[in-house]
Amino acid sequence: MSFSDHSKSFAYPVLVADIGGTNARFALVDHANAPTRMCGKTATAGHSDISSAVRQVVLPETEIKPRTAIIAVAGPVTGDAIPLTNAAWVIEPLKMIADLGLDEVIVLNDFEAQALALPGYSGTDVEQVGKGAVRKDSAKFVLGPGTGLGAAAMIFASDTWVPVPGEGGHVELGPVTREDMDIWPHIEQVGGRIGAEQLLSGTGLPRLARAVAVWMNAERRFETPASITQAADGNDPIAVKTLEVFARCLGRVAGDFALTVLARGGVYLTGGITPRITRFLTDDGFRAAFEAKAPHETLMAKIPTFIVRHPDPALEGLASFARSPDTFAVDMHGRQWTSGRVAATG
Repeated sequence: MSFSDHSKSFAYPVLVADIGGTNARFALVDHANAPTRMCGKTATAGHSDISSAVRQVVLPETEIKPRTAIIAVAGPVTGDAIPLTNAAWVIEPLKMIADLGLDEVIVLNDFEAQALALPGYSGTDVEQVGKGAVRKDSAKFVLGPGTGLGAAAMIFASDTWVPVPGEGGHVELGPVTREDMDIWPHIEQVGGRIGAEQLLSGTGLPRLARAVAVWMNAERRFETPASITQAADGNDPIAVKTLEVFARCLGRVAGDFALTVLARGGVYLTGGITPRITRFLTDDGFRAAFEAKAPHETLMAKIPTFIVRHPDPALEGLASFARSPDTFAVDMHGRQWTSGRVAATG
């Protein structure tokens, strides 16, 4: 049984692009059986728009111009002009089609792209944390502390993978342990609440460190996430305790999402912070918090957790979709533009 009544195909080559606030990464998929061909990355600030970046970074790498573009952006996709949160670019798919001679442009959420990569991971793409085993053709979840806290599910239904992006990073995060109870009163609230992203992100990590410092009666202030991870490498007690609490809270939130979608296919950690705090994710605190979901501890012990080691997970997810679109059920409504629309509006 197929999830869709009709087949989807793309005109090749397909350009895939992961557009962040600082950098844009590009790759090409030449045909349905081709590997991902990396074209490089460039600073968004170095180009007036995405078309300019494609001309300079991608077109010199290929003799055949791309006919389709599949793009991942941070944030919602609404309308024909999609502004980036932390960059001056505005993604205008109809302008891209006109500028680059494309047949089609599709724009997806960045964590939707990360979810698209999950079924294809193997070998060194991921590093398992703790026990548990992947159950074939079962729900998966990706959670990524970076600038914010990204989250998306990948559901398997009717022989099809269905990515489900959302704003899960804004769920509530309250205290559980005695230590949490002592630290939480010192955490600065945002909008009258403490959400997961307010702690488990690049902006949230210094907020958590300030609370830990007050709790430990220490005169210590960290302004950036990098300063915290670097101090922890030198065994600074405030930084170490901050990352211990961070990892424990990340495990708790990851466990909540695993229960929500029954992610027997695994929970996958990505994002810019994750690779910088590996020792805190593998020292049992993360996994213990993940499994501490009474009365379902036995179930949680069977669900595996992984650190994603693939260098470009969003690009690989988009490339997987480009190669085999019928493997996935991706909502195209309001996120797909074709050359016919350019002709009609020209």
